[in-house]
Amino acid sequence: MPRKDNIHDAVRNALIRDGWTITHDPLFLEYGEEDMFVDLGAERLLAAERGTEKIAVEIKSFQGLSALTELHNALGQYQVYFAVLEKVEPDRKLYIALSKSAYEELRQMETFELVVERYDVALFVVRIADEEIETWRQ
Repeated sequence: MPRKDNIHDAVRNALIRDGWTITHDPLFLEYGEEDMFVDLGAERLLAAERGTEKIAVEIKSFQGLSALTELHNALGQYQVYFAVLEKVEPDRKLYIALSKSAYEELRQMETFELVVERYDVALFVVRIADEEIETWRQ
C-alpha cells in the first residue's frame, strides 16, 4: 500500500465539499501481473438521466528537491494510470490534484504548461488551508 501524500486529507475533504463521494481510498487497479494504487476514487451523481461521473485522483505535493524531477515522475505515473484505466475502467477520468502553491510554482515553468497541453493532463487545484477546490483543468 502506498504512503499517503501530506495533502491527501485536504484533497479528500475538498472533493467531498465539492459534492463528490469518495468510493476508494486508495483505488486499486490490477492489470496483468501488476497491482497499482491511485490515491482516490470518487463519483458524483449527475442529472438523473446521465447517471454518475467517476474520477480517479492522483495527489501530488511537488515538494521534492526539483520541480522538474517531480513533474517527470508525476507525468510518468499519470500516463501509466491513464493507460490502465482506459482498459479496466474506461468510464473513470484521471486527474492530478495539487495544492495552489505547487500549481503557482509549476505555472512559472514553461515546461509545465507545454506538458499539460501536449499530454492533455487533467488536474485540479486545491486551496489546502480551506480544503476547497479552486480550479479544474480538463
